[in-house]
Amino acid sequence: MTRRAAVAEAADRTCPRCGTHREPDHRYCLECGLALPRVDGRLPALRRRWLRWVGWYPGDWVWVSLLTLIVAAAGAASAIAVSERREGGGSTFAAAATVEVREPTTVRATTPTVDTSTLPTAPEPGNTAKAASAKAQQAARKNGRFVWPRNANGWTIVLVSYPKTNGRPSALATATRAAKAGLHEVGILDSSRYASLQPGYFVVFTGVYSGKSDADAAVGTVRQAGFGGAYSRQIAR
Repeated sequence: MTRRAAVAEAADRTCPRCGTHREPDHRYCLECGLALPRVDGRLPALRRRWLRWVGWYPGDWVWVSLLTLIVAAAGAASAIAVSERREGGGSTFAAAATVEVREPTTVRATTPTVDTSTLPTAPEPGNTAKAASAKAQQAARKNGRFVWPRNANGWTIVLVSYPKTNGRPSALATATRAAKAGLHEVGILDSSRYASLQPGYFVVFTGVYSGKSDADAAVGTVRQAGFGGAYSRQIAR
């Protein structure tokens, strides 16, 4: 079985939040209580085909976006065709205008004298960029917008997962609350970009750990901060 086929099969047989096995007729996860997406009907069939073709799934909203794009493209093509038909129906004549050209008058500019001894010294470009980057990172840590290291694999602690269809505001609010509660390195992951996560969700996480044992050791602290359903999870591309 190819990796894309395995991802499509896992989307129908596991809980997108905790990965627990589910049956097709289950409506809620027996482990974490999440309302499970349906696996029968036209929309789940389209989701499975997408996963087999691409290997990741952005969310059910993609079908509405594709339909809107097709309608917009058709409307644009119709407008262009009508415009070309109207322009081809007649001829346009332009009368040549006589323009009088005069020689420009030369004006001698006087350069003012400026005392450069009192001007402020510009900061070094490198120091300014480093200071701005450090300030942005500090702000991201405070408001729950920490970014997972690029091209890095590891372990983290998942606080809550929200469907991508309409869960971004809730994910942002949860991340902000977790950062204010004192949790470190709080951010949001798009699960569709990581092979170890169920596609189609915004995952609120805290911490970047090199191994499972380190992440498991910190789960208790996270739960005491008010996130009783927190659990460790591997993050791999």
